[in-house]
Amino acid sequence: MLLFTVEILRVYFIMPFPGSQQTNTISFAYWLSGNIVWLRILAFLLILFPVINIFKNGKKQARIILPSALLLYAIVFFFINFQAEADKMFYQPHQLVFAQPGTNKIKGDKLVIGVAINGEAKAYPIQFIGYHHQVRDSVGHTPVIVTYCTVCRTGRAFSPEVRGKVETFRLVGMDHFNAMFEDATTKSWWQQATGVAVAGPLRGTALQEIPSRQSTLAAWLQQYPNSFIMQPDTLFADEYKDMANYDKGNGKSSLTKRDSLSWRSKSWVVGVKYNGESKAFDWNELVKSRIIQDSLRNIPVLLTLESDTATFHVFDRRVKGKVLSFTKYNDEQIIDNTQSIWNMAGDCTNGILKGEKLQSLQAYQEFWHSWQTFHPETKKR
Repeated sequence: MLLFTVEILRVYFIMPFPGSQQTNTISFAYWLSGNIVWLRILAFLLILFPVINIFKNGKKQARIILPSALLLYAIVFFFINFQAEADKMFYQPHQLVFAQPGTNKIKGDKLVIGVAINGEAKAYPIQFIGYHHQVRDSVGHTPVIVTYCTVCRTGRAFSPEVRGKVETFRLVGMDHFNAMFEDATTKSWWQQATGVAVAGPLRGTALQEIPSRQSTLAAWLQQYPNSFIMQPDTLFADEYKDMANYDKGNGKSSLTKRDSLSWRSKSWVVGVKYNGESKAFDWNELVKSRIIQDSLRNIPVLLTLESDTATFHVFDRRVKGKVLSFTKYNDEQIIDNTQSIWNMAGDCTNGILKGEKLQSLQAYQEFWHSWQTFHPETKKR
């Protein structure tokens, strides 16, 4: 029983099994993972002499049942350690291939996580990184790890540098339905949605987040026409096919499928965090109105949605020290209280403020359950 229990619980607490993700068991799961070898040795020592005794003196029935039980354990051991672990189910790309717009094969309406550093821009289709969960790369000669959790719908980019060293991470499981990575050096576990180590020697340490933006590829290329675009690794064609409809909220699993109503567990929200304050905005409201005005910690914000109804922006509404108020002008433009006209990407195209650009704020589209879990003090708009 001890052998079976420790093997099963080691995976149960860090994978999406019924009841496994709702409680704060990560510390116990980490202890169990770190001590699994000693627990196996202890269990084998406890059964060693009884097993020998049964084989020598036991009844025929016992000598049949015992090998069957040990065989069953061997099957469970193999399945859990070589099939059910996260990094045995989701693999890294064998080849990380990029193309520029002229040779790109990715459709313009596909969602990407875009990163731009030091004059170089790259776009990572969610259809690909959603399967891989992480892609290790460099942008503008800067190491980055671009991550995505399909169960939380969270796209994040981080610096993989930990204590001055570029670290390697592997997918180890999940905590509160969010992907979790283990670094190779200290074996600490890191939360994907926050970049914070939640267990191990580095607990409480946070990776430096790198600004990123979710948009359609076409919208990304409007801003970065020379961007490199991640191409599919042909070894994972079937896995990518399973993710083909994820962008639209039509995931194959109930864990990844969108609830079209508002403020449900699997409803979409736009999450914004600024100066320690968090706020969630209803995606349905944004689609309906195309613009939303609000404020966080005395910073006036503007949310816009482009005509593709997928690319969103969050801006600081202040220009030259003055707070602007906006209304919808047409499907492609908005107008402010100075009668200047802006596009949905935050560029002023006409009026006395022509040439000005609104400052972008980091924002995320994700499931409401995720934003609420990792920002428990969040407000709702």
